[in-house]
Amino acid sequence: MLPAGDKSGAGGMNKIVRKRVLIPDRVSEMTIEAPLIASKARPGNFVVLRLTEKGERIPLTIADADPELGHILIVYLIMGKTTALLDTLDEGDSILDLCGPLGRPTRIKKQGTVVCVGGGTGIAAMHHIAKGNFKAGNRVVSVIGARSRDLLLFKPELEKISHSVLVSTDDGSLGHKGMVTEVLEKYLQNDPEVREVIGVGPVPMMRAVAKVTEPFGVRTLVSLNSIMVDGIGMCGSCRVTVDGKNVFACVEGPEFEASKVDFDELMKRLNAFKSQEQKSMELFKQRKLS
Repeated sequence: MLPAGDKSGAGGMNKIVRKRVLIPDRVSEMTIEAPLIASKARPGNFVVLRLTEKGERIPLTIADADPELGHILIVYLIMGKTTALLDTLDEGDSILDLCGPLGRPTRIKKQGTVVCVGGGTGIAAMHHIAKGNFKAGNRVVSVIGARSRDLLLFKPELEKISHSVLVSTDDGSLGHKGMVTEVLEKYLQNDPEVREVIGVGPVPMMRAVAKVTEPFGVRTLVSLNSIMVDGIGMCGSCRVTVDGKNVFACVEGPEFEASKVDFDELMKRLNAFKSQEQKSMELFKQRKLS
């Protein structure tokens, strides 16, 4: 883990070498030149970035890393001021500050069949974990879901490193019509050899994953990256109860055993800054339009 990441400036560090729109006006990905971070990044790690001198710090999970090229891949949902500002940058621009890799990496070992479940932009973070398990020699089954096929992320990428990719969409436009957890439950019923399930996505989805796997007795991990704010344990906003103890998702996670997470408390904390975030976004839009 690095105490600080690469800095932009005269050397052109943290340069955006590729930008791709995944869902218009909603989700984009960036490949960033960050050789020090790329050399140390592991599945489950994240970075913290800052775009302006007075800007906030936001954590984003590393979706992939190429140590040979010195590149990392991030995927972001445009949902607040900072991600909206990030989306105004293009190829050739640089990120002011980039710190990482942070967080504890996913505990990956060769153990057999691992099911990776992803929803929304969580599929991007899940991709790095699935890839790590594939490289470790595990049989990887990727289960991904979205509201419709045009909102589904990373299916082609996952097909390259998964033994099977199972899809669900709410409207039935691709794969199973219904919830991703329905696909997961059916798979667990037919494969008693599953050794681990890893869920990354919206908190309600991860909570549902935990309920589905409980009767099967399969070890289940969930990533609480969505609750993080400053990413280094200073703000305390990612405090959550796991196994009856207060922990910080950013420095003690972001992955925890699903059966031990207090999801009721977690759901409440997700909305802690909602009003401030809405006000900040409104002001950003006003300035952008003026």
